[in-house]
Amino acid sequence: MIEIIRYSHQRGYSEPRRVVKYTLFWCKEGSAEILIDENIFILEASQLVTITSGQFHQLISVEGDLIALEFTLDFFSKNDSDIELIFHNGLFCHFGMNEIISIHHRAFFTETLRLIEKEIEEKPYQYLISIHSRVELLLVEINRSKIANGDEIWKPDALFLNFLESVRNHFSENYSVSRFADLLGTTEAKLNEVSKLHTNKTAQNVIYSLIISEAKRLLLYEKLSVKEIAYQFGFSDP
Repeated sequence: MIEIIRYSHQRGYSEPRRVVKYTLFWCKEGSAEILIDENIFILEASQLVTITSGQFHQLISVEGDLIALEFTLDFFSKNDSDIELIFHNGLFCHFGMNEIISIHHRAFFTETLRLIEKEIEEKPYQYLISIHSRVELLLVEINRSKIANGDEIWKPDALFLNFLESVRNHFSENYSVSRFADLLGTTEAKLNEVSKLHTNKTAQNVIYSLIISEAKRLLLYEKLSVKEIAYQFGFSDP
């Protein structure tokens, strides 16, 4: 549901792994080298990187102190505002657009993570509510830092985000846009509208983009053949 893991002056995982959680790596001191899908990121002190659920990542090395915050979507997203906050300004981007973010209020960020860890360990009365609120504060601080660093504000739409999550959860069924519209209680036209608004692509092309990203992961890290991957995505022709 939610977990904090600390790494200090060590080598990381022996091989890339996939975690079906949203992960935030915060470099408190020193530096850290992390592989995310096929890209390597080097974090310095007071920097972080976010990893969306389903991406492969490997902690290569830590020369200092690194903190990982992992949480599931169902833990955090109780309503549309929650899911919009997770992906606000491109955080935890579904399209694998990971980026290093420099945090302006370092002491606040470190202390908030410490308090979340304390709540997880001690489990006081209504601790999950408290943790949820503190994760919200962390995400707000990340967005404020991104804006202070010169990024434009990008406000996602909950329907579009739920569409992306639904596609990722139904890769093997090879659903049409109209089928996703039915699942989400909307129309094909509306899904095309929000897709074009957020990505300048049709809803079908958004589906293809997510499939291609996932297929690359299966080729790189699970060493499946093209035929096996096609089968997993519901295609009869490799």
